[in-house]
Amino acid sequence: MCKRLLCMFLFVFSILAELYAGNKSSTVRYTMEGIVNQERFQYAVDLLQKELIKSSVTDHLDIEVSTAVQRKSLPDSIRSKLIEKEHFVLFRKSKTDPITLIGTDESGVLYGCMALLADRHWLNVGPFFLADGPKMVMRGTSIGLQKTAYLPGHDIYEYPYTPESFPWFYDKKLWLKYLDMMVENRYNALYLWNGHPFSSLVKLKDYSYALEVDETTFDKNEEIYTFLTKEANKRGIWIIQMFYNIILPKPFADRHGLKTQERNRAITPLISDYTRKSIAAFVAKYPNVGLLITLGEAMEGVGQDDINWFTNTIIPGVQDGLHASGTNGEPPIILRAHDTDAPAVMKAALPIYKNLYTMAKYNGEALTTYTPRGKWAELHRSLSAIGTVHIQNVHILANLEPFRYGSPDFIQRSVKAMHEVHHSNGIHIYPQASYWDWPYAADKVNNRLLQVDRDWMWYKAWSRYAWNENRDLSQEQSYWSNELSRYYGIPEKDALNLLLAIEEIGEISPKILRRFGITDGNRQTSSLGMLMTQLINPYRYGLFTLLYESEAPEGEMIIDYVERDYHKEGHVGETPLQVSEEIVKHGDRAAALIKELGKPMKNVAEFNRWLTDIRIHQLLANHYSYKVKAAIQLLQYKYSHDLGALRKALPDLEQSVTEYRKLTEITNQAYLYANSMQTKQRKIPMRGADASFIHWKEMLPVFEAELNNFKHAIDSLATISDVYTHAKAVLKSEEITFLDDQQLIPLKKGAKLYADQELVVTHLANELEGLQAVQINTEKQKLQGTHLRFKNNKAVKILIGYFNSNDKVFAPKPILEIDASANDFGQAEARIRNAIRIQYMPMVDIHTYSFPPGVNELKIPKGEVLILGIVDHEELSNSYNADVDNQGDDLDDLFGYYRGTKL
Repeated sequence: MCKRLLCMFLFVFSILAELYAGNKSSTVRYTMEGIVNQERFQYAVDLLQKELIKSSVTDHLDIEVSTAVQRKSLPDSIRSKLIEKEHFVLFRKSKTDPITLIGTDESGVLYGCMALLADRHWLNVGPFFLADGPKMVMRGTSIGLQKTAYLPGHDIYEYPYTPESFPWFYDKKLWLKYLDMMVENRYNALYLWNGHPFSSLVKLKDYSYALEVDETTFDKNEEIYTFLTKEANKRGIWIIQMFYNIILPKPFADRHGLKTQERNRAITPLISDYTRKSIAAFVAKYPNVGLLITLGEAMEGVGQDDINWFTNTIIPGVQDGLHASGTNGEPPIILRAHDTDAPAVMKAALPIYKNLYTMAKYNGEALTTYTPRGKWAELHRSLSAIGTVHIQNVHILANLEPFRYGSPDFIQRSVKAMHEVHHSNGIHIYPQASYWDWPYAADKVNNRLLQVDRDWMWYKAWSRYAWNENRDLSQEQSYWSNELSRYYGIPEKDALNLLLAIEEIGEISPKILRRFGITDGNRQTSSLGMLMTQLINPYRYGLFTLLYESEAPEGEMIIDYVERDYHKEGHVGETPLQVSEEIVKHGDRAAALIKELGKPMKNVAEFNRWLTDIRIHQLLANHYSYKVKAAIQLLQYKYSHDLGALRKALPDLEQSVTEYRKLTEITNQAYLYANSMQTKQRKIPMRGADASFIHWKEMLPVFEAELNNFKHAIDSLATISDVYTHAKAVLKSEEITFLDDQQLIPLKKGAKLYADQELVVTHLANELEGLQAVQINTEKQKLQGTHLRFKNNKAVKILIGYFNSNDKVFAPKPILEIDASANDFGQAEARIRNAIRIQYMPMVDIHTYSFPPGVNELKIPKGEVLILGIVDHEELSNSYNADVDNQGDDLDDLFGYYRGTKL
């Protein structure tokens, strides 16, 4: 046995000696003198040395590595290339000279080493010179420490860092795998998203009871966070901790009789002191970690409060932490332009803190276009003009999940738009799908797929164009074909066809949402389809018009298209009929391209899953196309009153269900769910509370019922009045006891609902007459908002009237796109649209707020609003259009109900 071990040892030693001898003249020369970030520099040099030992290189190879700071004298021709951070030069004067690598900084050295290893022909050639560096100065990815469902007793975003909730968070091998992916793709920032992370990461002397985790978990959190920041730093990656405002840890909130979240809460000295000290303790502990701030959503958005909170609480907290740690320099603070007036906040903040960045969503919570425009583009440009780094957030991707997406052409064009239209120089990429279910993908397989593995092409494409978006199309096709050929072990010709198929389907989901959708937000799961009423009457579902005005090419909605067609007006830009035909062509071309592909030699199962996703996109495109054509035909009935229009719509609607049935069959085998956010925020196509309506098999019966109800409506329809006659029962007023003085007034035409104005009700839905409205003082409401405290003996709904206007004089409607709490009382959807009009004022939609028996309170944000009455909680379970001034009705009744829900 000993002799055998000795032989094995000598054999291994001889191999190592031979390997060393073959590379003994290959030397990486460097010094640590003058190096600021020694860990990063050493990581780069070690990487270079390790990979050179692995590879077969020419003898007598010398590489000299340094930063620009270490070079006391450099020619201007070289020095001029080393002004920007992360840049580098590589050159050799002659074949006998050493290769010289100089980085502007340690990150530049790292990227120079990677460039040398990625293109190793430089190792064996004569004179050459290469200078390179990134176009986007911030290039980040994100991971959410969030879940598909709420934790018991908690609200949205409230997830303490615990092994029970996030076992993967403590997996060092997984972190190294992810960080290695990031450095391979030259990302330099990793954002960790969470509502209130501080109560999991720091202890406060003054608020010891605020800690949300036990001591053992706290120790684990310290260890893993320290490990993560250290390993990220080596790889040139900033860790940036994100948090929402104002969210309080549950132990703290319970101790002081507060809610963890309350959008319209007043900023108190207690809340401010706790938050400031939390941030200070975090910064003192992790001074090299940046912060990403969401001022809006969990606190009232645009206004002085968010400016005060940022400048009087958050920034002072950071400064306190820096002072406590004795750290020079300022860690980055990134301000999200989400539900806040970011330019105003930045104007107030820059005089007291310089290392500020801004961030805004690129296409909302979706990916829809590489031709952004309108008001949203103006906001981006205004933030870029401030002079700090402005970052594009490719956020959530609610219209792409759960399928694979890797269209390099679409992504490259999008990055160009970020530069050329939005004037941005930073990028922040969300996971391509299943953000709320990290680290897993939604694929239905025996062992859950990791997103970092499945979506390698997504991460690689964004990083490639964030580094340099100006690359030739033919060059890119060759690059990506080679990547696919290498990854799947397929011939280059097959790889090119697969790439072209991926490009084709890359247009389908963006076109569907931007031309037919309700919202760019994650309350819509467009891969599950849409109800017919959502296509023909989008305003009923809270249409988010920014989707059409800024996040799509100029074009028409379905309702506009039909109206212009009826009046024989010319069409403008991208039309619904055009897109309905284009998406089918994209799907057909993609299917044809993969039809003749040979078998892969590597990653076979993943290759087959790509093919499945391509077929899924083809079926999804077919389904939408048929349904949109049916919607166009159906809307013509609104103008012609000809039943023939409804009958012509029927074959297309039937075929849309046939295509959806095929889609359901394939997704049953392929996917666990469509959307990873499985909470009450999901509204379209069906309400998705408690993980309901998250799969195509749940939606298929809905679409079948919709079709059958429509058939029945056509058969029974005799006159147009059958559709439009809505005999609504008069709503009965319920009594509650107000705990503050409130003046009630009977609701009727001519009623004066304002205490300080003479304006009266001119139009009113009949069923509202007789309710007891609360008389409003408009000046007080505009300045302070309204806070109703009341006691009710039975469950009730309070009817709140919101004006259909974006003017800031009016209170903002509850919108889930900017306020995750906008449906906490069931208020997100307008229950009665076009319900009441006040003299000289915009039309009013009624939203209802539900309250259980007991002592309750309702806070309404600042701006003009109406409080129109109190009814039983069973009333107004389905929304409708009252159309009080005859502006046109909808055809919703043609599609009936599904299990009590009006379609």
